Amino acid sequence: MSSFSTKSMFTSKEIWKMTLSNLLLNLVDLREYAKQIEKELEGVENASIQDYIKESQNIASLHNQITACDGILERMEQMLSGFQSDLGSLSAEIQTLQKQSIGMNIKLQNRQAVRGELSQFVDEMAVPESMINHILDTPVTERFFLEQLHELNHKISFVKEQSFKEALSCRDVVDVLENLKLKAIGKIREFLLQKINQMKKPMANYQVQQNALLKARFFYEFLLANERHVAKEVRDEYVDTMSKVNYSYFKGYISRLMKLQYDEVADKDDLMGVEDTARRHTFESLFRSQHYALLDNSCREYLFVCDFFMVSLSNAQDLFNAVLGKTLSLFMKHMEVYTHECYDAIAIFLCIHIILRFRTIMSDRTSAGIRQYILELNIVSIKDTDPQKLGHIDISPHYITRRYAEFSGALVSINESFPDERLDRLLSKLQSEVENFILRMAAEFPARKEQLIFLINNYDMMLGVISERASEESREAGSFRSLLGARTQEYIEEVLSPYFGSLMTFVKDAESRIERGQADSMKTQD
Repeated sequence: MSSFSTKSMFTSKEIWKMTLSNLLLNLVDLREYAKQIEKELEGVENASIQDYIKESQNIASLHNQITACDGILERMEQMLSGFQSDLGSLSAEIQTLQKQSIGMNIKLQNRQAVRGELSQFVDEMAVPESMINHILDTPVTERFFLEQLHELNHKISFVKEQSFKEALSCRDVVDVLENLKLKAIGKIREFLLQKINQMKKPMANYQVQQNALLKARFFYEFLLANERHVAKEVRDEYVDTMSKVNYSYFKGYISRLMKLQYDEVADKDDLMGVEDTARRHTFESLFRSQHYALLDNSCREYLFVCDFFMVSLSNAQDLFNAVLGKTLSLFMKHMEVYTHECYDAIAIFLCIHIILRFRTIMSDRTSAGIRQYILELNIVSIKDTDPQKLGHIDISPHYITRRYAEFSGALVSINESFPDERLDRLLSKLQSEVENFILRMAAEFPARKEQLIFLINNYDMMLGVISERASEESREAGSFRSLLGARTQEYIEEVLSPYFGSLMTFVKDAESRIERGQADSMKTQD
């Protein structure tokens, strides 16, 4: 059929081309030519029919094949539609399974979390038999007792926390834990009080007992968390015991140490010191030994109370003062007895300076008391001095100002190597009182010129003594240098005023106007 169709198309084209050629070249009769063409077309049509007849079997076979293919394609379409439907169902099933998997995973995680929490809850709530045996029977000095005490403390805290949440399971163990707690508290209390009482024995080394207590400091922590009145009993017993131990120790130590002091101290009436063959020491030397021992014990005691009783800052200071308060009062009373009849200010200040040196290790309460006691005593003595009771006064430097200059110079010289702000404030207060005293003394002179001469002589003397003993850049030296310059200038004006008063007034007025930028007004005035 394919070859026939191609041949028919080729013949029609040939005929068409020949027709056009004949029409154009030969100019034939169209009617005749049409009849001829019609015959030819009939012949071609008959030929085509014959060709179709010949190929009818092939065409029928092709038709059957096409029909069969259509059937196959229809079945394939149905099959693919079934596959598509199945795939849609599978996709829906997969999504459903995915949702189910996510839900099961969440349930699993929740169950695992609940299992972990529940397992931990049961472990922390349960009281094992080993704990009961160790708490009841094991001595407190053994490691197993301490380990089980930690565990017991944890369980008590846990049950207490769960009780606030109204967990019913707490009722099953609260009585057991309470009995174990009471038993542990009794054993701990007995152990701690025994160690504290051992410190009371004569010649006992209480530092050994303190070290033993530090190793068992969790015992006090357990008491503090579970039975505060027992913890307070232990702390009060320790404070009372160590207060007495320290007081007794230092009282005997000071008593024996002071036997080594010089029987007499050379004063202004002695021409030379009497030779003493026995080994004797000055008060400041003994003072250093006393306070070094106090320093050593105080540092150790402060660290112990902070570590064992778990206190800090003001609470630690209060507990420390409770332990060493009587001892510190003993030192204060001893110092007051000595300083009451002692006017050797340099020796006393050396004692104060020893305290300042020790302050780099700890702050000693006696240092402030001694320093304030001695310097305030000098300040009050200057403040209460009545110039009219000092007898005849001349324009030369007064002996009180010389004493002050030597005293202040010595203190400033020592204080420069180890500055202390509180001492500076006391020295400043003393200097202020001395300046006021000098002004009261100067007021006893009737003439202003004599007053200025007296002030200049005293300021110059004090400046010279202080400059020799201390640095010229010191505050005291600078203050007296300024006062000396001001009074010297005033004295010069006082002397020259009768002779050059008008000129001095003019010069002062001119200087004042120049400073204010009014120099032109002077020319206008002239």
